[in-house]
Formats: sequence, structure tokens, C-alpha cells
Amino acid sequence: MISVEHVNYKYPAGKTNALKDINFKIEDGEFVFIVGTSGSGKTSLIKLLLKEMEPTSGKISVAGIDYSKLKRKHIPKLRRRIGVVFQNFRLLKDRTVYENVAFAQRVVETPTRYIRRQVPAMLTLVGLADKYKSNPKQLSGGEQQRVALARALVNKPEILLADEPTGNLDPKNSWEIMRLLEDVNKKGTTVVVVTHNREIVNMMQKRVITLKKGEIISDEQKGGYIDED
Repeated sequence: MISVEHVNYKYPAGKTNALKDINFKIEDGEFVFIVGTSGSGKTSLIKLLLKEMEPTSGKISVAGIDYSKLKRKHIPKLRRRIGVVFQNFRLLKDRTVYENVAFAQRVVETPTRYIRRQVPAMLTLVGLADKYKSNPKQLSGGEQQRVALARALVNKPEILLADEPTGNLDPKNSWEIMRLLEDVNKKGTTVVVVTHNREIVNMMQKRVITLKKGEIISDEQKGGYIDED
């Protein structure tokens, strides 16, 4: 599902490599954590996977698509196959919960009759069916992240990238989000989670790829958070 081969990324204005000879493959249906301290290269890697940046060298393929051969006009179509959840939710503050989730479908020109069916189904999945008329500011942080998750999933992506999805949440809400991600994964979606949350990584015992100063220092099938001292 994701293939990264000998990828390097150098900051445009400097000589420093943010990523150095990165190699890994993620199979269809896997659940993978990507961990590392600030400055380890996690954010750069996510931006490369979303094709927001281009690698300095190396090859990236996602869902069978070779990024080096992908034309710019086809990038939006690619991104429909990748759901993304961010730490800061990125909800539309002036829209209701329903409208926030529906927006993701309107962008890809989904017919209204499908939107009316799929948005309530997705809100039910994340436990927010009764909040569809609410404004984001009326919701707790955990509820806002669940709306963001529903929006990321409504177009049935093959891959879900979650960038620090529990970063702004308390422990209870963090675990609720991780349980939802695990449920989504069990239904067939490939899930990649970037996180600093040591407790969650250690408890869930999933595959863990650890970055340090732009390099992969560990890739364990049932791993934990590595102390880098």
C-alpha cells in the first residue's frame, strides 16, 4: 500500500537532510505507528506521503501510484484515496458537524443523495449521530477529533494518515480515538499514526517505525516506544 525506497529530503534553504535513505513498505490493511522526537523527520515524511513536498531523491509509491510519474492535475484524485486527521482538527468553525463531514464529499462532487446517506452513517460510526446540528465550538476536544475522523473516512479512503491525532486530547479521549482507529483498521483501511504518545504505542503493540535525526533506527512488528538516550 505504501512503498518508500531510498528517500532523502533536504530542506530547500539548507544543507541539512531532514530524511536520510528512508526505506520501508506498509502492506494493505496494516496498522503502523511512526514515532520519534521533534526534529526526527516525521512531519517531512507525512508531507511526502501526501505529495505536499517532493523528495530530493528516492522513490515513493502509494496505493500502486508511483509519485515520480504522477502529474500535478492528478494529485487531487490521489488524495481522495488518503484520509488525513490532524492534531488541531482543522474543522470549519462556521459549519455544523454535518456540514463539516459533508464538505469532504462535496469537494469530490458526490451526489447529494449519497451525502445524505453516508454522512449520518459516518457520524454514527464515530458516536456523534445526535450532534449533527452542533457547531464545532459546542463540542469537546474529543468530539471535535471524532468529527475530523468522520470527515477523513467519509470518502472511504484506502489509507488513513493520522498526524498526532491525540496531541490535544486528555487520556480518556485519546484512547477513544485510538479504539476508533483500530476499528477502522479492522474493517480494512490501512492506518498510519504519527505520535509522541509513549503509553499508547507501548500498550497497543502494533508495528512501530522509529525515526531519529531523519533516519530509521528501528522497525519492529510488535514494538514499543524506544528511549533514544
